[in-house]
Amino acid sequence: MKFAAIDIGSNGVRFQVTNVIRYGDETTFKRLHFMRFPLRLGTEVFKGEHRLSDETMERFVKLMTAFKLIVDLYKVDECFACATSAMREAANGSELIGRVKEACGLEINIISGDLEADMINKVIAFHLTEKNHVHIDVGGGSTELILYKNKIKLASKSFQLGSVRFLNNANNKGMWDEMNEWVRDHLPDHEEIVAIGTGGNIKKLSELINGVKGGVVQLADLEKMKKKLTSMDYEERMNKLKLNADRADVIIPASRIYINAMKQAGAKEIIVPNVGLKDGIMTYLYEKNISKMGVFKYNN
Repeated sequence: MKFAAIDIGSNGVRFQVTNVIRYGDETTFKRLHFMRFPLRLGTEVFKGEHRLSDETMERFVKLMTAFKLIVDLYKVDECFACATSAMREAANGSELIGRVKEACGLEINIISGDLEADMINKVIAFHLTEKNHVHIDVGGGSTELILYKNKIKLASKSFQLGSVRFLNNANNKGMWDEMNEWVRDHLPDHEEIVAIGTGGNIKKLSELINGVKGGVVQLADLEKMKKKLTSMDYEERMNKLKLNADRADVIIPASRIYINAMKQAGAKEIIVPNVGLKDGIMTYLYEKNISKMGVFKYNN
């Protein structure tokens, strides 16, 4: 079967088509098509009247229409499109969803921060060990934290702290304090904890530090990289580090959120798997359409 996932974030939109192959009791997810489009909805939503402009809405409808065309060309069995923080808060978000439905027939689901965390949890579960873990997912408009002990989820919460929101000066001290207090209240006492990080910025940070996306990143190295990034101006980060324009500005506030969460949790390192919300959507569609049984192999 073929599935498609559309992750409509605050800093960009991700689209993926995956072929799900079953052989015996094994299931392999093979990526057929992937793209990320830098449409930053959060810039307009996280300030002023919390509304998307007509120009942005028109571009968004065109983008969704293009994705729907690709979905049809691949003869996808089911497509799931979900919108997160920016669309949740946009005063005219429902209007935009209606425009997309009318233009191309694509249905968009606005999901809560808790459901977003649950979706990502579907794939993070395959990367858990017997250690205690704090999963940190930093987006443009929100940060989701999930605590695990012995592979069992203890607690999760979504916070209105995000990289794009930070650029708009929309993050507030009260939310930082709330996140820090929540981590301290829910952590297992005096036990070692390892962080797991998802989101485009932590993948890019791991690449800048280790030379490849993913792997394990030490907190000390993350702090050094943040200091290096902060010492450069916007154009220098794009020129010397080859960062995309819509990554070069948000990567610094995102690194601050990861570092803060790790310090509050007492984590000295962060595991960076090559998965995210789009992969959680794929797992959701698999469970819904095929079976909850079988061994997953992500072949992206």
